[in-house]
Amino acid sequence: MDIAHCYLKGNADAVEFCPHDPYHNVLAVSTYTLQEGSQPCRHGSISLFNVDVEPGHLDMVFSEETAGIFDIKWNPPGGHASPFLAQADADGYLRIKMLEGCCNGVEGVNLKEITNEKISNSMCLYLDWNPSATSITVGLSDGSVSIVSFLESKLEIQEEWKAHDYELWTTSFDIHQPNLVYTGSDDCKFSCWDLRDKPPNVVFQISKVHKMGVCCIEKSPHDPNTLLTGSYDEFLRVWDLRSISKPLNSINLGGGVWRVKHHPFIPGLVLAACMHNGFAIVAIKGDNAEVSETYKKHDSLAYGADWQKGEANHIGENTKPLVATCSFYDKLVRVWRPGNDFIL
Repeated sequence: MDIAHCYLKGNADAVEFCPHDPYHNVLAVSTYTLQEGSQPCRHGSISLFNVDVEPGHLDMVFSEETAGIFDIKWNPPGGHASPFLAQADADGYLRIKMLEGCCNGVEGVNLKEITNEKISNSMCLYLDWNPSATSITVGLSDGSVSIVSFLESKLEIQEEWKAHDYELWTTSFDIHQPNLVYTGSDDCKFSCWDLRDKPPNVVFQISKVHKMGVCCIEKSPHDPNTLLTGSYDEFLRVWDLRSISKPLNSINLGGGVWRVKHHPFIPGLVLAACMHNGFAIVAIKGDNAEVSETYKKHDSLAYGADWQKGEANHIGENTKPLVATCSFYDKLVRVWRPGNDFIL
């Protein structure tokens, strides 16, 4: 069921619902636009929307021009942490912006940059926070990964190493063992690194399973042994970390699997952005994975996807979670609910 949509000025590549109370209706959207020519220019924007489901409104409440953005992520909620949005830029910078606004979570919200750090002369392609929001892993276009601390509103590079031969499209912390970091690259390899070693030591590297570049790696928040990878080869793979030599299951989603997001409360429910084949909701149970439904109301590359957070938004035995998606060249953001009910 479609709720609302909006066209942006730039190519939309990431959408992220704020996980912090009372801002669950705040949606961040980033863009990346390449102006080709003798001096190519990569520029972008970051925008905040208020999602109001009942009247079906998607209202832009803040926007600013930036360097081209490849990825954005809110810090995990917990303790008394303020909402921070981290931004991975094409100019090699990692930026942290704080969400400011009124207590009702809608009026007057904006983003204020509090710190930035030049990570590399290469492009920052992807980022992920550790569970305590004290560290960020950043994937770089030269195949390197950088571990950056975020303490007392300051960023500082702690580690950086050459993890892969080509673009490092994805990197993530293990949310159950945050001393472990995963990386995936255009070299078709999927690796795990132990940060307790100096320099970080490779725990495993899978090099013969993915037939094309590895685009995303997502650990299940509900099962410490389950991890997903998505690849340009159009397969979503389910892995058991206790037996990592081959995946438990592989499911072809008909397009490059650029992003996957676990539902925050429903185990095994996964939202996938499938590039040339729209979006899919996949139900995973044990070693079985099947497509529950698809969403194909975008006319360009399906890049950004996220579930709305907040338990109050998922009340009842059956629920139709709110989803945000975006596509690249048509510059489109959509907010919608799945057609199926899902049991909490």
